[in-house]
Amino acid sequence: MTFKDIFTGIQDFTETILFAPFDALRSLELDSWFLASVMNWLFMIVGFVAFIYWMRELKTYNENDEEDRSSTSHSYLG
Repeated sequence: MTFKDIFTGIQDFTETILFAPFDALRSLELDSWFLASVMNWLFMIVGFVAFIYWMRELKTYNENDEEDRSSTSHSYLG
């Protein structure tokens, strides 16, 4: 077994197994743009939900004054 066989095996695994759902979605591209872009929509929804969650958490910490805002590392920061 050589390094070329290892990398060829990794290539074969990723192209046949991991990218199979994306190949199926690519065949839908001519039928429906929305169905072909379903992975993009899912990533956008997950990112938006995570952004809203993070902003709410920051708001609660800001309202509770739990953060130490004193500048002790450098005198020129305030």
